[in-house]
Order: sequence, then C-alpha cells, then structure tokens
Amino acid sequence: MGPGAAVSGVRVGADKDTGVAVVTLDRPDRLNAVDLDMAAALAAVWQEFRYDDTVRAIVLTGAGERAFCTGLDRDAVVPQPGSPYMQDDPLLRIGPKANDLWKPVVAAVRGMACGGAFYLLGESEFVVADTTAAFFDPHTTYGMVSAYESVLMAQRMPYGEVARMALMGNAERIGARRAYEIGLVSELTPPGQALAAAVRCAGVIAGFPTEGVQGTVRALWAAKEAARAQGFAQAPHLIALGNLPAERQTGLFRARRRTHRTR
Repeated sequence: MGPGAAVSGVRVGADKDTGVAVVTLDRPDRLNAVDLDMAAALAAVWQEFRYDDTVRAIVLTGAGERAFCTGLDRDAVVPQPGSPYMQDDPLLRIGPKANDLWKPVVAAVRGMACGGAFYLLGESEFVVADTTAAFFDPHTTYGMVSAYESVLMAQRMPYGEVARMALMGNAERIGARRAYEIGLVSELTPPGQALAAAVRCAGVIAGFPTEGVQGTVRALWAAKEAARAQGFAQAPHLIALGNLPAERQTGLFRARRRTHRTR
C-alpha cells in the first residue's frame, strides 16, 4: 500500500524525507469502527511496514472529529467455531505488535476511543490526545466480558482506573484531562492538534538510529509481555463463560441510555 493509498477503511500516507508514516482509520461515518475488511487491511499495513525501511516511525489516528475508533463494528458478522475451546477475535491481529512490527507507533486521539480501540492503543508506544478525547469501555453494559481490552489497559493505567472504566461501562467516560493525569495520555493538545503533535514526536524518533529505536521498543514490550500473555490466555474462557448470547447483547445495546458522566 503506497503513500496516500486507501483500502478497506485504512488510509496510509508516508513522508520519505522524515521517515514518518501516518495510518488513518478512515470510516468516519461509522465512528471508525473496525469491520472484518478493515481488520485485514490494518494487519496488511503493519506487515508491509516490516519490509519498508523508509518508514522509521508511525502515527496512528482516526478520520473525522467524533472518534479515534469505537472498536468492532456491531454489524460485523464474525463466524465462530462450534466449540467452547476455540474463539475467533478479529481484533487480535489489528495491532503492530501482533504483526511482529517493532517500529515505534504514536497514537493521536481525537474524540471517542472505546472498547476495541484499546487493542490499538495498547500496542502503541504512547498516546497524544486533544481535549475532545474521551475513553470508555462499554462491554459490561451490553453483557460482555472486557477481557483483552482490560488486560491491555492494565499495562497503561493504574489498576483502579482500569477497573472503574471497565466496570462502569457506558455510564462513565474518562475525559482527556483525567486520561492525562493518570498517564494514559502523554501529551494533551488543543482541539484538532493531536495529530500534528504526534507527527512531531514521530519525526524526532525517526531521526534517531533505527536499530537503537527498534531495540528499545522491543525491550519495553518485553517488560510487560509475560503478564499480557497470561491475561490473554485466560481471556477466551472468561468471554465464553461471561458473555450473554448475541441476541441479548443486541437488546441491551438498543436499550442503552444515551447519557453518561465524564470525569
């Protein structure tokens, strides 16, 4: 996928002079929710970057003003094996680390980032957000277990903050200021300026010797890899035990309250 290319809800632009690529989740009409085609496109982008030495740092963002990403598209049909011991999660392969990419990724967040968005934020090195950003995890509201998302966020936020976000579901959101205070966000910008700030950071990183940068990314990931692997190993069983049937989840989704508290 060359510079400026767009396919299946993912747009890629690269500046060969700076070594920075910008990956944009480009389904703003669906709040950048991930469908199966978009999941496959993201995996393909990360795989391509593994072989493109002109790309030395990456910025990941979402199109539009309303959302960075709202997780798995609820209209996506995900076939599942007829066994409690096997489960297919299309979001497990959408992140850079899941595709063996050890180039630094900086996330730029505007608007909502919720649910499955944490697969992407959890595999980014750090997050830059503007003051419109809001983070929440609606799983419990809809009778679902927050498993992979909570494991990833437990490595980015204090335990109590992750627990509160996951358990409060759709009733409460973490505002940009609070996200900055607890360390989920490393830099807070005025509205609409997160992408530019993230690109600036990526440009600095891309200017450093590649081997040292990528080795540092790998070392940082190794520091938390064992805990993540243990959490992920439990996730399929917890989801199989705790998730309501799909029709009941749909009913809860349709009956959800539109009001929420932001802290």
